[in-house]
Amino acid sequence: MNVAKLTSSILLLASLTLITACGGGGGGGSGGSKGNPVAQGSNFDSGCTGFCATTSPSNLTVTDVGNIISRAVQEAQGRGVKATIAVTDRVGNVLAIFQMNGAATTFTIRSGLVNGTSGLENISILPSTYAAIAKAITGSYLASEGNAFSTRTASHIIQEHFSPHETGLPGGPLFGVQFSQLPCSDLVTDGAGTAIGVGPNRSPLGLSADPGGFPIYKNGHPVGGIGVISDGVYGLDRNILDTDNSVDELIAIAGQFGFAPPVDRQANRITVDGRSLRYSDVNSDDLLSNPQAAPAFATITGGVLGNLVNSDAVPNYFNAGGGILAGSTFGAANSGIRPADAIDASLFPGLDAFVLTDGAGNNRYPPTTGTVIGGNELTAAEVTELLRKALGVANQARAQIRRPLNSQARVTVSVVDSAGVILGIARTRDAPMFGTDVSLQKARTATFFSSTDAGAVLLATGNVNAAGYTSSIANYVTAVRTFLGNNNALADGTAFADRSGGNLSRPFYPDGNDLVALPNNGPLSKPFAKNPATDLWSPFSVGLQLDLVFNQLVNHLAAGANPTDCTQIGSTRLANGIQIFPGSVPIYRNGVLVGGIGVSGDGVDQDDMISFLGTNRASVALGKANGIGDGAIIGNAPTGIRADNITPPGFAGQPLRYIQCPQNPFIGSSENNVCDGL
Repeated sequence: MNVAKLTSSILLLASLTLITACGGGGGGGSGGSKGNPVAQGSNFDSGCTGFCATTSPSNLTVTDVGNIISRAVQEAQGRGVKATIAVTDRVGNVLAIFQMNGAATTFTIRSGLVNGTSGLENISILPSTYAAIAKAITGSYLASEGNAFSTRTASHIIQEHFSPHETGLPGGPLFGVQFSQLPCSDLVTDGAGTAIGVGPNRSPLGLSADPGGFPIYKNGHPVGGIGVISDGVYGLDRNILDTDNSVDELIAIAGQFGFAPPVDRQANRITVDGRSLRYSDVNSDDLLSNPQAAPAFATITGGVLGNLVNSDAVPNYFNAGGGILAGSTFGAANSGIRPADAIDASLFPGLDAFVLTDGAGNNRYPPTTGTVIGGNELTAAEVTELLRKALGVANQARAQIRRPLNSQARVTVSVVDSAGVILGIARTRDAPMFGTDVSLQKARTATFFSSTDAGAVLLATGNVNAAGYTSSIANYVTAVRTFLGNNNALADGTAFADRSGGNLSRPFYPDGNDLVALPNNGPLSKPFAKNPATDLWSPFSVGLQLDLVFNQLVNHLAAGANPTDCTQIGSTRLANGIQIFPGSVPIYRNGVLVGGIGVSGDGVDQDDMISFLGTNRASVALGKANGIGDGAIIGNAPTGIRADNITPPGFAGQPLRYIQCPQNPFIGSSENNVCDGL
């Protein structure tokens, strides 16, 4: 098998969501990418390494939320702008939305890459509350005690090149992550309970790349996020070579004041492939107001400045009436994330595992036998072994974008059967929240595209036809078959890992190669022709990934409908959409596809390794010496059917990829090339 072992380059982690860091909780600046954040009062390093949520648990109180909003409103007022401001807790519960009088009630989605309508580009009928919520949830979900990312960080790592404007380089490490946490997902919750609901909660627009969303920290660990929109445009940063003066970001920094992550954890202190990530183009030195002198929240609401948005105006996202909610305490029953040992100590012994719960203390996704009966289905015992071994690899692995250095990887692992039904989900401690939905997307994507009927299902899927945008799902199948020179592609049983499908989903093939006269786009991507009059690709119009969920997503956003299957294929197989960056493999028995495993957390190469090596170790533990599922015991795909055997015509030396494991991957070990020959 052709397992590539790249360096820690595109390694970036599927963890994008990680920007957590410990800090704040009592005064201090934002610690942005400029100035002297230590002098501003933000801790450099609080010492949290993933355990602060357990040793000193805390949450956002009603007073905290009011103070955050008051500080943001004061800055907006000083700048003469009207803003919509949302605050969420760590698992995505909306705690409050404040809309200043005169603030724009809608916004326009615009990247600057596409003229006219393509995908979500130039849609302008959506309420501003949705943008603020999406930004706040992104700040929440991309945070951990090991690193803190913002919506500007997200912008840096989802575009066609990493970094944007650097030609000839591969796409962002988390290319495609923006289309996760979708409101039509069957995993995320809808926040429509009588008070705080269990997480993870959904985001109306997925993860946001529009500057103005930051994580919120308290007592050394992430407790939520703030999102601000005032300029009426929901976009991203196309040029990271300059320094922006984003009003949304300034208002959010003012709100975050006193609740900032420690400086050492912020994205600009994290390097990927030799590049520092972007956290913020502003900091508290740039504020016109003094956050510490902000008025009490009670004096600004219900008057000339603005009002809390009644939850009736944002149905199915929160239920606070016209007030403020206190956030959940991460790890407590009301957060929906609990230590596995507190529920069943025999399930993942010694692995420090966490599971999703229903709020009543029950594991939402305990290991379960597969639903597809025929003698090959995964058993509950096999699912348990897959989860245990993947968690074990994660605990052994060195994270790539987490501080302090040499911390173990923190991830979420999902296992599905061949019908996409969830058979088990487990997390390691302090894994970023975004990885929950993403790991499931990855598991389902690898399973679906490795099936012998993927092409037939997509050919039978209805066209995209909503919000003035049309697209043919069937045309993507034709494009894949033409591109690969195989009229039986997506029907011949080729094993596709997410890295393989990601190769086909980028606007350039090979990934990043725009240094030719007529660059080729992957067949599952829109073209990138560098002409806004004719271009179709942008981070808001990527290709099949968005088109599969477009009708359901727009139906929800425009009409308030609540589908629990994002795609139009009408089954659980891709119910929360697909994902197109690495971290999953299909699982086989007797050469027959029986399911898939997906991982998301602390680096995309780490995600690949944990899914692939975890499956191998489970197979060996169950009795298969080589860890390949070509016998009665489950395992990885037989080497002869893996996608890295395929080289598209005209691309000699540029085969599809299968998985890529990092160099020197384990803490306290010099072992290398750990995936070779498996």
